[in-house]
Amino acid sequence: MAGETAPSEGATTTESRFAWLDRSLLSVMFGSILVVAGAGLVQVRYGSYDMTFAEAFWAVFNPDVVFDANAWANFILGGVVDTSALLNPTQWDAIIVESELPEMSTESLIIWNIRLPRVLVAVLVGMNLAVSGAIFQAVTRNELASPFILGVSSGAGLMILLTLVVFSGLAVFLPLIAAVGGGVAFLIVYAIAWQNGTSPIRLVLAGVIVSTVFSSLQTALFFFASDIGVVQSAIAWTTGSLTGADWEQVRMALPWTVLTMCLAVASARQLNVLLLGEQTVSSLGMNVERVRFALSGVAVLAAAASIAVAGIVGFVGLIVPHMVRNIVGSDYKQLIIGCVFAGPALLVLADVGARLGLQLLVGSAAQMPVGIVTGLIGGPYFLYLMRKQENMGEI
Repeated sequence: MAGETAPSEGATTTESRFAWLDRSLLSVMFGSILVVAGAGLVQVRYGSYDMTFAEAFWAVFNPDVVFDANAWANFILGGVVDTSALLNPTQWDAIIVESELPEMSTESLIIWNIRLPRVLVAVLVGMNLAVSGAIFQAVTRNELASPFILGVSSGAGLMILLTLVVFSGLAVFLPLIAAVGGGVAFLIVYAIAWQNGTSPIRLVLAGVIVSTVFSSLQTALFFFASDIGVVQSAIAWTTGSLTGADWEQVRMALPWTVLTMCLAVASARQLNVLLLGEQTVSSLGMNVERVRFALSGVAVLAAAASIAVAGIVGFVGLIVPHMVRNIVGSDYKQLIIGCVFAGPALLVLADVGARLGLQLLVGSAAQMPVGIVTGLIGGPYFLYLMRKQENMGEI
């Protein structure tokens, strides 16, 4: 008809390229951002130094800090970059030099140095655990898979306890040791499951075996701990805790989080193909074992990055992919991006309960490990799913 014009080829290509960004995914993204913002504001508002919500809000968005490059360099890098050292390889160990923070109010000083880093660590850990769980569920084609089921968490927990109880002199390297323990545990799972190749069911069964054995060894190690402080520290690590998290933990987790999130999004097509089954995948010319092992490596790296800074936080890698899948479907590009937003929302909200729950319930200033709160959320949620869905299990 006269006056009508056909859409241009470029516009059609752009629309098809972003077709995955539908209403359901957008609702997950924006809803999660609102939860993180609201829970984060509650987290930074309460503490031994009391302030109103308005004071907390303006302290977070203090322009003297937000728009100061040196401040961000101190927070993210631990100091400013000495450009002169970049030109001299013998001085590369001194590239980052200390720098003074800008003048800021007491509220901004407390929030930016003490309270806000804890929120950011919760965001990073939530991302890593949710994405790790989503990848493991694709690798095993089982929606009940998680870093816990596949031995990663139990391996990290065993190494944490072993270090604290037997090799206490190595406690300074505890984050690295925990991450290595998780990786080694999964390699053991993979070796047990290997029989002319692996299969999803053998990976799950091997993970259950390794988790059971390592959990028993963890329990046995508690009997060798004579120092109550060691026991408390071990419990905090093995149940997951964000108490005392600061910018050092942010700097430790941030680069690995960025790497694993990029790899996970880039691997969405391979994850979708794995869900088709081994015979279909092989007929498409894909090396099943190579892809499965590589994707498992990404999931282990994501889980290890969270364990290294927060210990073993349960249920996040299990329930977040499940919740997002119920909203956006099983397409892994949408699922991974949904988990990147929903994981932080759940963990920041749970950490508010961990930090303030006992204060509201019994008036105690003590804090619970965040893993206890996620367990209290995850248990009833899966009981609800069991009642609602009869075919839980294979994706």
